[in-house]
Amino acid sequence: MNARISANRILITGGAGFVGSSLALSIKRDHSHAEVRVMDNLVRRGSELALSRLTAAGVEFSHGDVRCKEDLEALPPFDVLIDCSAEPSVQAGYGGGARALVHTNFNGTLNCLEQALEHGAAVIFLSTSRVYPISALRDLPLEPGDNRLFLPESSSGQGWSAEGISRDFPMDGARSLYGATKLCSEHLAEEYCSMYGLPVVVNRCGVLTGPWQMGRVDQGFFVLWAARHLYGGNLSYNGFGGEGLQVRDVLHVEDLYQLVRMQLAAVESHAGATYCVGGGTDQSISLRELTQLCEQHTGNRLDIGSLPETHPSDIPYYVTDNREVHERTGWSPQRNIDQTLGEVFDWLRENESVLRPILSPKS
Repeated sequence: MNARISANRILITGGAGFVGSSLALSIKRDHSHAEVRVMDNLVRRGSELALSRLTAAGVEFSHGDVRCKEDLEALPPFDVLIDCSAEPSVQAGYGGGARALVHTNFNGTLNCLEQALEHGAAVIFLSTSRVYPISALRDLPLEPGDNRLFLPESSSGQGWSAEGISRDFPMDGARSLYGATKLCSEHLAEEYCSMYGLPVVVNRCGVLTGPWQMGRVDQGFFVLWAARHLYGGNLSYNGFGGEGLQVRDVLHVEDLYQLVRMQLAAVESHAGATYCVGGGTDQSISLRELTQLCEQHTGNRLDIGSLPETHPSDIPYYVTDNREVHERTGWSPQRNIDQTLGEVFDWLRENESVLRPILSPKS
């Protein structure tokens, strides 16, 4: 975990977003010798808050858009590109706007790969667990408990078990436009690795969270739940009967950084690899369980609503099977859910005047 990174010049696209800025700050914190630059179009609300923190840490900022190859071409050379840029909402495209989604998530990846090839650089591509088909995840033999859904210990199938979902999970079926664009980007990166020898590693991430995430209903539920319990506002259990039993695993962004740090230290040895990366079974939680934890941290109890209807993009359960990445690298998450939630609440309290306008119900 303490390996010195071999790259001297690192570019992070989507670098003013939650994940990109967190990685940039952590890299610069631990490797002050590295030249770290982020590029972002600052479209997502709250991303502008990262700029002062990045500047104070010595991270360079360039305003630009991955959809515009000229913006990437205008940047100085780099040794490694960490691609965090994306339209991150799984609900994107359901009401229209498919062209913008595809342009951002797929064409943006193409532009990043081309620019990395131009500079002889390596690429760390952040993908998503939402590349797996919705219907297949809904068909898992889930059983309801008092507070969550679970997979029976004795059951298993191709790519799934009580340990979670692995890379071998069946891929036939629809997965949302968001998931499709990320999967297509994975395939494109794989082809660039094979055809051109471009060193690319793919991290297929579950739910990421931590301080400075601007949580919304469709992306960042962990922070949203905490913010509403602290600042006030409405919440509801949406879909699957409105009971709040659906489960996700949660990974602190600093734990993701520890894996990325290992990859930066020897990126060519990971070239061509696709890793499933998440909190795993020990860091999994249902909405109902998250409500209970938020009540314990704040002493506030909300009247949680219930919307039984299920959005077409919703899935009832996703927990990452981390065994492959652990066997290959020794990496595993170090922060448990209660620690992560405590950090989020500390951040929400310390920065309330700035965050309340963004995370409050009126935002």
